[in-house]
Amino acid sequence: MIKVLIVDDHAIVRRGLREILNDEPDIEVFEAPDAEQASEMIRESRWDLIVLDLSLPGKSGLHLLDEVRRDARSIPVLVLSVYPEEQFAVRTLRAGAAGFLSKDTAAENLVAAIRRILKGQKHISPAVAEMLLMRSDSDDKADSRLHEKLSNREFQILCLFGRGKTVSGIAKELSISIPTVSTYRARILEKLSMRTTAELIRYAIEHQLVA
Repeated sequence: MIKVLIVDDHAIVRRGLREILNDEPDIEVFEAPDAEQASEMIRESRWDLIVLDLSLPGKSGLHLLDEVRRDARSIPVLVLSVYPEEQFAVRTLRAGAAGFLSKDTAAENLVAAIRRILKGQKHISPAVAEMLLMRSDSDDKADSRLHEKLSNREFQILCLFGRGKTVSGIAKELSISIPTVSTYRARILEKLSMRTTAELIRYAIEHQLVA
């Protein structure tokens, strides 16, 4: 049997994905509501594939992806997200994901994406494939994509600022201290050559980093 772990904090989404995969007689589905529980399940069992949401409470999906690539490199990860493909797919693929799938198309494409990845292939849309090619040919012209300089945690915090979260709100959501969030904010401002949180919010909105 193919063991698939679905990591998503919304029970209704997990249930919907399970229903899609229940029609596949050779796929066995398991669920985790957050990255912490998923990390424990990954350590304790063997998995053939992980379906991972980016937006999770506490430790983000990007952080969990980093962990999987570092500690369990043989497990392929399919990122499933509501975030804009043009902004998030390239980052997740460069971080080691085996594919990126929009939740809008999951009902039609989830099974095919999983089958493709289990054959050792990547699952990406033609648009993402073109973006990857263009960006590999023009990495020296990335000034219009300053956020690509950010670490995954910095990127996550930038997106939260874009959603109108305060420093204290971000600290609570990510289960980290307020001074830690302030340190990340300072790093983000420096890397983006900005001075205020308002500029970060405007940047996140203009670059469609808010979902």
